[in-house]
Amino acid sequence: MKSKKRQAYRCSSCQARFTQWQGQCPRCQAWGTLAPEEEPRATGQRQTGREPASPVVLSEVPETDSRSLSTGSQAVDSLLGDGLVPGSTILLAGEPGVGKSTFLLQLVGGFVAAQGQAMYVSGEESLSQLKRRADRLGLSTAKLTALNAASTEDVLEQLNREPLPQLVVVDSVQTLIDPDMDGIPGSIGQVRSVASRLVEAVKRTRSALIIVGHVTKEGHIAGPKILEHMVDTVLSMEGDKQHFYRILRAVKNRFGPTSAIVLLEMVDKGLRVVRDPSTFFLQARDPSLSGTAVVMALEGQRPFAVEVQALVSQSFQSQPRRTALGFDTNRLHLLLAIMEKKLKLHLGQMDVYAKIGGGLRLEEPSLDLGVVAAVMSSFFDQPLPERAIFWGEVDLSGQVRPVAGEDLRVSQAMELGYGPVVCPRSRSGANVPAEARRRIERVGALDQLQETVLAGRSAPDRR
Repeated sequence: MKSKKRQAYRCSSCQARFTQWQGQCPRCQAWGTLAPEEEPRATGQRQTGREPASPVVLSEVPETDSRSLSTGSQAVDSLLGDGLVPGSTILLAGEPGVGKSTFLLQLVGGFVAAQGQAMYVSGEESLSQLKRRADRLGLSTAKLTALNAASTEDVLEQLNREPLPQLVVVDSVQTLIDPDMDGIPGSIGQVRSVASRLVEAVKRTRSALIIVGHVTKEGHIAGPKILEHMVDTVLSMEGDKQHFYRILRAVKNRFGPTSAIVLLEMVDKGLRVVRDPSTFFLQARDPSLSGTAVVMALEGQRPFAVEVQALVSQSFQSQPRRTALGFDTNRLHLLLAIMEKKLKLHLGQMDVYAKIGGGLRLEEPSLDLGVVAAVMSSFFDQPLPERAIFWGEVDLSGQVRPVAGEDLRVSQAMELGYGPVVCPRSRSGANVPAEARRRIERVGALDQLQETVLAGRSAPDRR
């Protein structure tokens, strides 16, 4: 097959190659040094001089040293499964300003402090900016190796030199360019090519690789979807920039559990792991006020208590307002329709506002019972019991259904001293001690919830 020629430009000062002419070289900052050169580019040619791959019996594959490397943080090691696996690639995604670069710089600093070899590649910040950030975070820069690069070749060259870094952080994959590919940095073709070359290199050198990925305004990872398939682990950093907390979530993990989270708090010295997130989102809560309910949420295998707030007031508009912050608005509409039908509450002429305290966003169905309890409390202007906690899914018939992780939620609620624990009827609580069982109020329908919580009558522990 014939090869076609494409125009390329090489800098006479630093020999860097680019696909487009520019007056100033982006690498060495020299002016007027880019000159055109012609280079044949093969299209669809079959590779020659390479032996074809052959299948191997799996039991005959030699064992390799796959001992994981500690990141220096026990919480992050548990999130990844057992630390960093040599030759693996991790993709960290998050909105701009959420704290990705701060978290990774702290991670590299802790890894180097634990006598590891690491290299931080920055395509967005200069080395002086990186040093100022490290000084602000209180990190020792004596053994911290950093590289400011705009070309993938610069990173690959470092992976061919001794000593090889055990951990390589690339911030970010959208800022690097592959000189052998057309397109601007961040384009779909460039991101795919840069990521594939980096993944191939770390598999050969047995280094662990963490690459930062940008997200779109819809919250999806920018670039081709294949980027998420190429890597071994996908981590998502979530959080409202107006609040101090961040959630690091494992979306995909070939070496550990998925849906696991690490709760981080933004402080003066960067991001700090919250050791006990059980009641972190209940700070400054006043249980004597109406319209608030505590829900035992579950993220992965980690239960924690969150506050659901509701405000029901007389509407002076032709169409009452319905607003939900932290969960789906359509879910609020559905729950209000069920309450109108099954509990005979006249909510048709009421404005209803509901939100999750602390700016947290939840999607799990156990939130339903807490939202209903908070709306009822605000509607009757009667506070719920001070230590009451709720969870359960409400179906369209007004029945309260069990949710996943019942035993984890019950044990955490007992440990935190909550009661009554208002939850669905379930057989999974048979191992609960008799003393703790007296604090559990199991409800099967919304009318039982109204009687139990607001009328002062206690429901038996039915299963």
